[in-house]
Amino acid sequence: MKRYVIRRVLEMVPTTLGVLVLTFLLFHVVGGSPAEVVLGKNATAEALATFDACYGYDKPLLCGNWSDIRALGNTPCGRLEKRGAGGLYRVPIAYALPAGTYRINAGNVVLGLRETATGVADEAMVDGPAPLTFAIREGWKAVTLDVGGTLPEVLRLRKKAGGFFDSQFVHYVRSLATGDFGISAEHSLPVARVLKSGVGPSLSLTVPILAGGTVVGVMLGLLCAAWRGGATDKLVLVVSTVLMSVNYVVWVLAGQFLLAFKLRLFPIWGFESAAYLVLPVLIGIVSGLGRDVRFFRAAILDEVYKPYVRTAQAKGLSGSRIMVRHVLRNSLIPIVTYVSLSIPFLFTGSLMLESFFGIPGLGNVSLNAVHSSDMAVVRAVVILGALLYQGVNLVTDLCYAWLDPRVRLG
Repeated sequence: MKRYVIRRVLEMVPTTLGVLVLTFLLFHVVGGSPAEVVLGKNATAEALATFDACYGYDKPLLCGNWSDIRALGNTPCGRLEKRGAGGLYRVPIAYALPAGTYRINAGNVVLGLRETATGVADEAMVDGPAPLTFAIREGWKAVTLDVGGTLPEVLRLRKKAGGFFDSQFVHYVRSLATGDFGISAEHSLPVARVLKSGVGPSLSLTVPILAGGTVVGVMLGLLCAAWRGGATDKLVLVVSTVLMSVNYVVWVLAGQFLLAFKLRLFPIWGFESAAYLVLPVLIGIVSGLGRDVRFFRAAILDEVYKPYVRTAQAKGLSGSRIMVRHVLRNSLIPIVTYVSLSIPFLFTGSLMLESFFGIPGLGNVSLNAVHSSDMAVVRAVVILGALLYQGVNLVTDLCYAWLDPRVRLG
């Protein structure tokens, strides 16, 4: 078994890397500029540049020595103001450039810088062939760029990175390897700290729902299988179908209105004690019970008609002993598979219940992150969910071997 676990963990490495690459592409490339998503497209170039520098989005995407910056704004080259008869153009710079090395893809370039510390309008002029590379000292502020000759279609100003692999992707992988999910743009706190605050409320809600729903569903499934075709079996099937047909939101609203508002049996909002969890847990169990019962009944019935059950009956074993000691044990493989699919949601939270009942769990954190475009938090939740699925699959395979001696871990 130890060799199998080691091999499965090694097999998870390329899958994990694939998940990280896909997540990086979704949040850094497909979604567009993170700064514009968070601050809006009407934000100033200086605000966007400050956001990029704060969260590392001013680095090259995958690798490289140069990265584009926003200092030239969005002014098309065709709208630049022409200066004099020498073919010079004035290119306004949107904000003061910090110290560093820069490059521009113009022809003959003259860069004007003004010393701001003394207030004297001294300008340092540098020029040369394209692409022009120049350095800016700390405390100098860019005033204008004078571009001579033929303008390119797109005028780009780039800043030199710290190294060829000083990129967004390398920084992203390195941070995740050390457990650093970045900084939340909404809370200005580490993402790990934001998620940690929601783990407790989420687990206190989802664990009772999963455990209670599984126990009740298995018991009803055994009851239906033992009395298959009878009145009890038909009644449970009808009730299960009704439970599956009612929308999840209806259960939440009906429970809040009848049990909390009218009858005053439970608190309706908040997370101050265990009493605040009773109603959402009951709603979570009832809303999923119909689906659970039908699945567990089918899994148990698949074992009822097998030869070993007839052999046990011929030996005179009681029906309850056969159902519990033999049929249920052999039905645990599909039941464990079914339950394992829900385990990752224990950590990512129940979005609907947390939102309606004011429970500050991971589901509520994720919803707020989506509404506020806090991509660091959303990205962390997606990554954790993917990694949890892989871990749960490994644990499920080990459970197969423990439950059924015929299963061999190769």
